[in-house]
Amino acid sequence: MSQRSAPMVRAQFLISPKQRERLERLARRGGRTLSDVTRQALDLGLDALEELDERAARRQQEALAELDRIRAQVRERSGVYQGNLVAEVRKERERQQEEACRGDQSE
Repeated sequence: MSQRSAPMVRAQFLISPKQRERLERLARRGGRTLSDVTRQALDLGLDALEELDERAARRQQEALAELDRIRAQVRERSGVYQGNLVAEVRKERERQQEEACRGDQSE
């Protein structure tokens, strides 16, 4: 997988001794340079990461589509609530707090 025809840029980064050993072993086994094997490993790793990202995006889209389907079922079965839930909950909470302050909580 030589990329000699493509322009190269110099990059410097740290790898673990174990990673270095693995790269060197692959280079020796294949009769290739350490740089060439490193580029191949990087390409393969990037391909794998991009594939994971694509699969995650597909799963997310599928989950959103399923939520849309569930919402449509609920809407069809129960209709759409026309009230203002936030305002209603606030009003109920205020009522409960007033009762708690007066000490006349009745359930």
